[in-house]
Amino acid sequence: MRAVPKAVWLLSVGIFVNTMTAFTFVYLFLFLTAERGIGVAGAGLVAGVGGIGSVAGNFTGGWFGDHFGHRRVLLISSVVSGAGLVVLPVLPVAALLLVLPLSMYASGAARAANATLVTAAVPAGARRQGVAVMRFAGNAGFALGAPLGGLIAAQVSYGWLFLADGIGALLFAGYAALVLTADPGKAERAAVAAGGESLWSALRARPALLVLLPAIVVIDTVYRQQYGTLPVFLRDHGIGSEVYGALMAVNGGLILLLELPATVALRKRSPLRMIAAGLALVGLGYGLLVLGASVWLAVATLVLLTLGEILYKTPATAYVADCAPLHLQGRFQSLYAGASISGSVLAPAIGGPVYDAAPGLLWPLCAGAGLLAGAAVLLAASPALRSRPPRPAPAAAEAGVLENA
Repeated sequence: MRAVPKAVWLLSVGIFVNTMTAFTFVYLFLFLTAERGIGVAGAGLVAGVGGIGSVAGNFTGGWFGDHFGHRRVLLISSVVSGAGLVVLPVLPVAALLLVLPLSMYASGAARAANATLVTAAVPAGARRQGVAVMRFAGNAGFALGAPLGGLIAAQVSYGWLFLADGIGALLFAGYAALVLTADPGKAERAAVAAGGESLWSALRARPALLVLLPAIVVIDTVYRQQYGTLPVFLRDHGIGSEVYGALMAVNGGLILLLELPATVALRKRSPLRMIAAGLALVGLGYGLLVLGASVWLAVATLVLLTLGEILYKTPATAYVADCAPLHLQGRFQSLYAGASISGSVLAPAIGGPVYDAAPGLLWPLCAGAGLLAGAAVLLAASPALRSRPPRPAPAAAEAGVLENA
């Protein structure tokens, strides 16, 4: 862990605090239905449009960062997101359809910028550790923030959640402005302006990424069933929400306990093979539900999902960064960030109708999709498809944006 620069730790402190207040998405549907009086269908529309905004921000934030500077994108996006969240509780319903997706778009762009700044600041051989630190901060913040948000909603109102989230984003922008130094210099921007290697050319030269990114879309759609159809499945089999809440605590607790040590212990392992194993574990986790519904099967499912997440998310983020040319670092991270959050839109859109039509079919489909995604990534690790070796620059020269003091 000594290879992780001080600035990454400092930025991760800000991510921790920001994530601790970023609990509105957990309670968004309840806010729309219970406090704003919107029907279930209307609330689904508003939440769905917001989710599309988030995915779009993740996919495009890196383009803005590559052209205008990732620090600048992070600060502007955090301010826009925070300002939108602060005013959202007092807006008329019609305005929610504009402000919510705009705020979530900005939040997605900030997420892509965060990932790029962290991965660019860390040497290629230690990027997994840097990503693990960032993820630890985010997961720890969420573990504290989600119950805190529930307490605020119960004692005051759901509207205060958005106020807290918005203020947290604005404070993070101020903190990041102190931790981060100048945007990338003229040399980096000149490389972009000169054309250099285009995004598509770079991807074609790295065929493993053309396999990995669709596999991440598939597995994220499968993985996020735990937030939608899984609690419905448990409820339909007499397992209450308190058990589901405990399962989420198991998920968060295992990630906090195991991800950093696992990253360090496995840092020299082939990233693609680790990712393939992680995707397969997610599929196997849902495969257990084919056997039926019980508390112990649900616990085993969440354990496998969590272990799969630990094995694939950190190495995948670092692998994408290792493969990226300097002038495309942001766009490569945006492709991964967008793929890794696509399930927030696809999971309910696919899982819900499948479960309604044929409840017994969903879990075999999830298991099969996870195993196929894992097999595809494993094939991508073969010499014929493996990405060409990256030529990493020294951390300080490559980043140009983070303090290494």
